[in-house]
Amino acid sequence: MFWLDGSLHEKPLQPFDLTDRGLTLSDGLFDTSLARNGKVFLGEAHLARFAAGAAALGIPLKIEAAAQALDALAGSISDGALRLTLTRGGGARGLRIPDDPKPVLFGAATPGRGELIFSSLALATTAIRRNETSVSSRIKTLSYLDAILANKEAQTKGADEALFENMAGHVACAATGNVFALFESRLMTPPLSAGVLAGTVRAFVLAQAKACGLEPVEQSLPLAEWLKADAIFVTNSLRLLAPCNALDGQPFASAEHPAIIRLQDALRAAVTAECGSF
Repeated sequence: MFWLDGSLHEKPLQPFDLTDRGLTLSDGLFDTSLARNGKVFLGEAHLARFAAGAAALGIPLKIEAAAQALDALAGSISDGALRLTLTRGGGARGLRIPDDPKPVLFGAATPGRGELIFSSLALATTAIRRNETSVSSRIKTLSYLDAILANKEAQTKGADEALFENMAGHVACAATGNVFALFESRLMTPPLSAGVLAGTVRAFVLAQAKACGLEPVEQSLPLAEWLKADAIFVTNSLRLLAPCNALDGQPFASAEHPAIIRLQDALRAAVTAECGSF
C-alpha cells in the first residue's frame, strides 16, 4: 500500500517529476517504522526524528501530513513495515538548493508478521568506512549505496549484515541499525559523534538499560575490543533487538545472554502497551 497527497493508493506508479532532487541527487531522507495491530511503534519518536532530519537538511516538512501518512499506512496493513520518504522536490540542474523548494512526501507499507523481530544475525566488517564528519552519517538520507555495497560484501563472507568502522578506526554501526556490546554489566554503544544514526530503538534500549540491571555507556571502541564482548546485538525498527551470533567468524552466544533476554522482554512489553498486542 502507498500514500501520496493525502490518500492511499494500491499501485506504486504515480506521476513523478524527473527533475526531483531525491531521484537525481539523493537529496532527501526517509524513515522506517514498525506497524503492529494497526498502530506505529514509537510513532512519536519516529516523527520527531524525521522532523529533525528534515530541519537539518533544510527541507520543509508538514509534520501533520507525515503523521497522517503513518496512521493511514499502519491501518491499511495492520502489521508490517512502514516507510516515509521526503525529497526536496524538483529543481534545475546542479547542486544549488532551490530558493523555493516544493518538497514531495510519500509513504509505503509492506505487510508482514514481523519475521525479523528478535532474529539472530551474523556480522562481518567491511572495507567501506563510515564518515563521522558527514552530516549524512547521522541522518537517514536517501543515499544508502555504502550500506548496499557493504551488505553485498558481508554476504560474500557468509554473514547477514555489514558492520561499519568509522574513519577513526572505531566501530560505528551496522548497515541497517545501531550496535551494542555487553561487557559484564556495562552496555556499550558508540556515541552519535562516531557517525551513528539516532535510532529510536537505540534510545529505548539506553533508557531501559538500568531497569534491566545494566550500566549504559556511549563510547567509541576499536574492533579488537568489540571482539572481547560477552554479547553483541543490533537494534533497528523492524528487528527491534537482533542478537549477534558471529562477528567476522568469531561466535557469540548472544541470544542466550540473560541481559539481552531482559531487554527483549522490555521491548515486547512496550510494543504491547503502545500497540495493543505484540
